[in-house]
Amino acid sequence: MKTTVVAVIGCGRISSAHFPGLVAAEHVRIKYACDLIEEKAQAAKEKYGKIEQVIVDYKVALADPEVDAVFVLTPNYAHYTVTMDALRAGKHVMCEKPITVNYALSCEMAEEAERQGKILNIGVCNRYHKSVEMLEEMNREGKFGNIYHVYCSFRAHRSIPGLGGPFTDKAQSGGGVLIDWGVHFLDLILYILGGAKLTTVTCETYCEMAKDMRAYKYKKMWAEDTADKVNGVNDVDDLVTGFVRTDKASISLNGAWAHNIDEYGMYIDFMGDKGGARLDYGKLFKFYNGETLETETQEYDIPNMYNREDMAFIESYQTGVKNRSNIENILESAKLLDVLYQSADKHEEIKL
Repeated sequence: MKTTVVAVIGCGRISSAHFPGLVAAEHVRIKYACDLIEEKAQAAKEKYGKIEQVIVDYKVALADPEVDAVFVLTPNYAHYTVTMDALRAGKHVMCEKPITVNYALSCEMAEEAERQGKILNIGVCNRYHKSVEMLEEMNREGKFGNIYHVYCSFRAHRSIPGLGGPFTDKAQSGGGVLIDWGVHFLDLILYILGGAKLTTVTCETYCEMAKDMRAYKYKKMWAEDTADKVNGVNDVDDLVTGFVRTDKASISLNGAWAHNIDEYGMYIDFMGDKGGARLDYGKLFKFYNGETLETETQEYDIPNMYNREDMAFIESYQTGVKNRSNIENILESAKLLDVLYQSADKHEEIKL
């Protein structure tokens, strides 16, 4: 594989998932690390010595003809602008999930990538998780028979991230638990089902647990350094429930950043007429064989899915072959998020 010169735009939390693999890859040069807060980019340079330059204006990297590809790891609201600028500058792009804050803009991004003849991949890392790959293969091979329903749970106890900061400000994030966690769960479900298309969607969302941010109690808070419980904004969903019909299977979902049940709730059940499986999210799965009535488990290594998706992106743009995380293959997931929110806003089922 020939040497790739990349720029990483956005040096916040998610960058720590991508930098190690890029640093370890001998065929990758990280010419730029960019962040509006220069200290974040500088900290990345100090931690990952392979970074050559620190900048605060991403357009410096876009103007550099030596840069082949750009990693867009900014907050959600900036995905659209930075990615569109990068594509128009002739760069290939790996943009973190969600594609952007709504489906219409996501489609514009796909159209621009096609217009420019560039690869645009989205950070749906679970498509490169070993367990997800195995379940997708088992479905293609008919081990489930007909998967007729999928139950999806992504619930945690009082885990609203960075309360009052960018995570809970809809103008910056586009949504709450559904767009943050739900995108991963729903995308991997559509992937395992084999490109399912939506037919009807119904959903309700709630913002109940931290209406009084100052009084909100929690044991731990992810991204607490971004929180602003005194002056910040919390106008996104902390709980979502929905029911989706597709041309392959129905999907029911319950997700919560926060609720008053302190029990593990991060799993997906695939229900087929020959067999079923429960995926312990991010870990292993069990297969329940309906013909032998035996429970089948496997022990296997789970390679780093971020490293794998990043190397797959580089291979994709070098070969010109679109892979499983190309934006064209993610648009149905983006549509699903959008329609779930539309249904919740209207309090009615939406037919597609």
